[in-house]
Amino acid sequence: MSTWIFLGIVVAIGLWLIAVYNGLVGGRNQAQTAWSQIDVQLKRRHDLIPNLVQVVKDAMAYEQETLTKVIQARNNAVAASGNAAQSGPAEAALSQATHGLLALMENYPQLKANDNVMQLQEELTTTENKIAFARQFYNDSVNTYNTRRQSFPAVLAAASLGFGPMDLFNMPETERAVPKVALR
Repeated sequence: MSTWIFLGIVVAIGLWLIAVYNGLVGGRNQAQTAWSQIDVQLKRRHDLIPNLVQVVKDAMAYEQETLTKVIQARNNAVAASGNAAQSGPAEAALSQATHGLLALMENYPQLKANDNVMQLQEELTTTENKIAFARQFYNDSVNTYNTRRQSFPAVLAAASLGFGPMDLFNMPETERAVPKVALR
């Protein structure tokens, strides 16, 4: 009789470990898939920005500093790709540089009338929205995974099964500041 009880306990522990392991694998895979979606949208943005810079370069000949900042920020963002902790600040700098370029473009009527520029601006805006949604989904997935691995009883087995914490896609303080609106 005690052999059956012992065997039942071993089977129950084995089933529990399988359930915990499968749940953690599912959570980790969902978070990794969500990161891949961010990567896809960031790649799209990284590809759009040089096209936008090229189109406006001739019209904004004496704004080379702004164009250089945008290209440098893009190169830094591409270099930081694949790592949530490094991508956040690099992408924030790219967003800031791009917004500066778009604001500067408002001073050039010939650019506002250019169909290529308008189309690139629209694609960039759409991509920025997709990136925001992908970041939100990634952070939700990471939060679910991290909560699962830190919750009882999974916390008893998560570390020994090789499931470490995942990083959220955080935005630097400069992105959190409330924009100032000036009325004329």
